[in-house]
Amino acid sequence: MPAWPADAAAAGTGIGPRPLVFPRDFGAHPETRTEWWYATGSLQAAPGDAPFGFQLTFFRSRTDLATRHPSRFAARQLLFAHAAVTDLAQRQLRHAERIARWNGEADAGLAAAAVADTDVGLAGWRFVREGPPGASVYRARLSDRPAGFGFDLALRSTQPVLLQGEAGWSRKGPEAAQASHYYSQPQLAVSGTLVRDARRLPVTGTAWLDHEWSETLMHPEAVGWDWIGMNLDDGGALTAFQLRKADGSAIWAGGSYRARGGEVRAFGPGEVAFVPGRTWTSPATRSRYPVQWTVATPAGRFEVRALLDAQELDSRASTGAIYWEGLSDLHEAGSGRRVGRGYLEMTGRASPLRLG
Repeated sequence: MPAWPADAAAAGTGIGPRPLVFPRDFGAHPETRTEWWYATGSLQAAPGDAPFGFQLTFFRSRTDLATRHPSRFAARQLLFAHAAVTDLAQRQLRHAERIARWNGEADAGLAAAAVADTDVGLAGWRFVREGPPGASVYRARLSDRPAGFGFDLALRSTQPVLLQGEAGWSRKGPEAAQASHYYSQPQLAVSGTLVRDARRLPVTGTAWLDHEWSETLMHPEAVGWDWIGMNLDDGGALTAFQLRKADGSAIWAGGSYRARGGEVRAFGPGEVAFVPGRTWTSPATRSRYPVQWTVATPAGRFEVRALLDAQELDSRASTGAIYWEGLSDLHEAGSGRRVGRGYLEMTGRASPLRLG
């Protein structure tokens, strides 16, 4: 077990540094304020075809509004879900969202999140894990007729769980309480079916899963973050993130690198730098996003290039946020050689992000 820094405990929040235990920690942690399961990846119907990007995210939020209310219908928790498909051939993003209250019971029906293992469902959408902890298989199933898409995908682990930060305890700010439990599952092998306008396409691909839960994630001056999760072409995995102030400067930064078959190298806040490049302005919200970045890390200096500029998600009907989340390629800075593919996320650029 690692020796965590003495100031790392999130005093008074009910959570703090501890070893993660699986399969229990694959499941929900309803005692914490905020939690999410975030699956993103690249799919292809046939060799040579343009890839599709996909996202499926389930969010859980403790409300603190009905903790002592005896009714089974009290909104003790809220569950949200976002899904999106990026169609590079049509240069189009399709997305959909769901929201429902959850009373914390496992058999709540419309919305529920299991505690013992990953099993999250909301209004017919589902994300569930099967198999032993070292050989996970996730099933992602959803359909949204108004948006004209759906998928039924199996995401199979090919590598061990990647514990972010200090053995799964990831600092997000200068104060000890600004932290989360955080692990990733990179290089997931994907197979299944993608549906577009009632047309079913067999697809294969590669995905990335983040699962994170926290009590106090963001510093009061933080307005949002920029994040990348990249499956490297050589089998490695690269994570990098920064939390930003309103003026664009970083409050905190971090990430990790793991070579295929190697150990995790966690990055400190002074070891990661995001430098924005080309920007895109959303015609819908007038929000401005850097769709190219230079990211410097101890593992190298890279360029992140969005594969489609218009990958903004307007989720004001559920989480209340507008953010950019999209399929992107990773290149070596200088040579320009492509070295990976994954997702870039940017929050707090339309308006300050607020969690909880």
